[in-house]
Amino acid sequence: MPPPLTLTIAVRSVVFQIWVWGLGLFLGLPATPLLLGPRRGALMAVRLWARLVIWGFQAIVGCRVEVRGRPPVGAALIAAKHQGMFDIIPPFQLLNDPCLVMKSELMRVPIFGWFAQKLEMIVVDREAAAKALRAMVAEAGRALADGRQILIFPEGTRKAPGAAPDYKPGVAGLYRELGLPCVPLATNSGCFWPPSGLWVYPGVAVFEFLPPIEAGLKRASFMARLEAEIEAASQRLLSETQPR
Repeated sequence: MPPPLTLTIAVRSVVFQIWVWGLGLFLGLPATPLLLGPRRGALMAVRLWARLVIWGFQAIVGCRVEVRGRPPVGAALIAAKHQGMFDIIPPFQLLNDPCLVMKSELMRVPIFGWFAQKLEMIVVDREAAAKALRAMVAEAGRALADGRQILIFPEGTRKAPGAAPDYKPGVAGLYRELGLPCVPLATNSGCFWPPSGLWVYPGVAVFEFLPPIEAGLKRASFMARLEAEIEAASQRLLSETQPR
């Protein structure tokens, strides 16, 4: 649970939200000409945006980011806990070329959707079922061929810290078809930047890369192990790193 709301937290939260949305407007709009050039230019702009958001999270809110484990380098499949908006930001600092699996609704967000399209993120139409899975696997294969890291949030949406998990089968389809180990990623980020609401809180947001789950497991075994490992690690982080 977050700490009681204080005047200091409220003021810092408002200033931070202005910082984040201001960056999107005053950095994102001037950077739009990069959308006409090579993908690398757009990636550099998004990396700068991520770095400045993380800086603001620490300098304004008082929440620093701690990374545990070893982020994969080169082609990889990563399955991450998703507790809040912040979860999409550190990957652009921790991974050399992340390829996020995103729901199609996000592509309609101005600036964000434009850059996501330029960066060739994997867009999933959740209404398309089997067809969506085939398209996701095909796009993931192309991204891996370029040495990118596929990042998927198996629950498909943000979950409040401690909420009952709801892992969807899409990650199992990627794991099976790509034939790669899967790196679980745990976090407690939702304690500090909750999945909804205006307020953000000081503390230490941890992103922990767990040992890879070897390729070739049966679907049920893989899903059970993935959920167990991510949830256990995330619960441990929640218990040991509470907001101040």
